[in-house]
Amino acid sequence: MTTRTDSSPAPDPTPAPAAERRSWLRDHSELGVCVLLLALGVLVLTDALTMDVDITQRGPVGPKTVPIVVGIGLLVIAALLAVDVLRGGRGEAEGGEDIDLSEPADWRTVLLLSGIFLGAAVLIEPVGFPVAGALLFWGAAFALGSRRSDRDPLIAAVLSLITYIVFDKLLGVPLPGGPLMGVL
Repeated sequence: MTTRTDSSPAPDPTPAPAAERRSWLRDHSELGVCVLLLALGVLVLTDALTMDVDITQRGPVGPKTVPIVVGIGLLVIAALLAVDVLRGGRGEAEGGEDIDLSEPADWRTVLLLSGIFLGAAVLIEPVGFPVAGALLFWGAAFALGSRRSDRDPLIAAVLSLITYIVFDKLLGVPLPGGPLMGVL
């Protein structure tokens, strides 16, 4: 017969409830995405169903149709993903060859892009979409690493003008023209 020589107590085979709960949440972390999709679906459907469209309704398919379809799609995807996660489905880890998972996130680029986007949102009304869009496209190119100051502003201006013309003139979606309103 063997006797224990150490004085430590035998390990408790039942885990503590908090550790068990944490482990379950960690194993089902994809449910957070389900909650986000559910919230977005409810938000889109609420906005679509409360939209006032009497003036813009021209046929059987009106401005509410696409948001309702998108909202229902978000709810269906949230439900299907939740069922898959609860049945044991797991997302695969990123295996892209151009991503080094050991490197930390590039917060400088994220903050630069966020600032550029917010700046364009603030400037769109006073200076108009063509100017704010050009600054947005040029700033995004700079934040993502392009340093071609001879070509980037020209590409940004052309891209912004094309976007303005397509939306404002061809699709009939009014965008603020700003000081260039008389010229365009």
